[in-house]
Amino acid sequence: MSDNSKATSSSASMAVDAPKPPKLDLDQFIGTALSSTPAELHPFFESFQTLYTKKLWHQLSQKLFAFMDEPLSKPYRVDVFNTFVQDFEGKINQLRLVEMGVKVAKEIDNPQTHLTHLTSLLSRIPTPPSVKSETSTDAQAASAPAPAQAGGTAISATSQSSTEAYVLLLATIAHAKLLYGDLEGTKSDMDAAWDVLDQLEGVESGVRAAYYGVAADYYKAKAEYAPYYRNSLLYLACVDSATDMSAEERLVRAHDLAISAFLGDTIYNFGELLMHPILHALDGTPHDWIKKLLFTFNEGNIGKFEALSPLFPKEPILQENYAFLRQKICLMALMESVFKRGANDRTLSFKTIGEETHLPVEEVEHLVMKALSLKLIRGSLDQVEEKANITWVQPRVLSREQIGGLAKRLEEWVNKLNVVEQRIAPEVVT
Repeated sequence: MSDNSKATSSSASMAVDAPKPPKLDLDQFIGTALSSTPAELHPFFESFQTLYTKKLWHQLSQKLFAFMDEPLSKPYRVDVFNTFVQDFEGKINQLRLVEMGVKVAKEIDNPQTHLTHLTSLLSRIPTPPSVKSETSTDAQAASAPAPAQAGGTAISATSQSSTEAYVLLLATIAHAKLLYGDLEGTKSDMDAAWDVLDQLEGVESGVRAAYYGVAADYYKAKAEYAPYYRNSLLYLACVDSATDMSAEERLVRAHDLAISAFLGDTIYNFGELLMHPILHALDGTPHDWIKKLLFTFNEGNIGKFEALSPLFPKEPILQENYAFLRQKICLMALMESVFKRGANDRTLSFKTIGEETHLPVEEVEHLVMKALSLKLIRGSLDQVEEKANITWVQPRVLSREQIGGLAKRLEEWVNKLNVVEQRIAPEVVT
């Protein structure tokens, strides 16, 4: 059995064997709370008592979220969750329960207690059917309730909520392990979370954000630039960077995305990043030159690259990888050189390519072969004539200057069509 299977199977067994918490004494809990908390929090506890007594679980969960959002509740959140919420946790939406549990976990400083809180909650969340079928024993499968389904195929809202809760909690546990230096445990939980998430449709953005967030942080810790870049952009697609991230978080994310774009050995299209508002976080900071460098790469502008290169020592990792960055800007200059030419003018001599990429002629063939292998261009090489015939170049986001050049070419094309139209018009009339 794989490590993932062991971890998931262990969680399933915990869900069966975990002892139930002692029965809640509501009057005692409320009385203690009212005597030990600030007066500003008393209306919350009075509402808790009323809603619990009336068994209005949805309204109670909403009131609990309001309580958790109140700054004064910070010292009391863990106790309220462990003592009060755990008593009726099976009666409320499981995803909302986990969101509450994750929020509470942020108040626990001790690493072991933090992880224990999260793994204990995971043991009480229904295991997704797909995980059960792969990892649980027959006895465990028989002891677990059958998933509710509509029409025998579609996942019910309740089952979907439980499954999303499972993914969110597993991703949160993975992130906690990452913070505590357990990279192997992080990857195991990430993979287990993805196996479930990949089968779901209509998943809440917060659940996807939790997975892509920890995946990005994991690949950042491993210095794997391309996976970090991809997962980080997917994370940003799941959140509102203006409201869900602090100014510092936006700055760090923009900086790290830019560095990964430069150093990712398969990243030659910066379009999605260049269009994202996260880059505004670099404006007016000591890192604003990095934003300029991004656009410089996208334009394949070697002159601007050379003008900005004296700033590389500010980012030692860029200075250390200068040779790679130089080759990358040459490849993007080649792409730009091809792009700005018409479809009938894409046979370039090695000399022309050398001039536009600032490379000696003897290094041009290697550069073109590299571009072909990376699928940045398509075409063929004539080594005897020292020419490259390019038939296609990878699409990318255009700068205003590039759009202007494209508009000029379109205008020339329209003018040629007009000339042809005028030439054949008399023949058509006759």
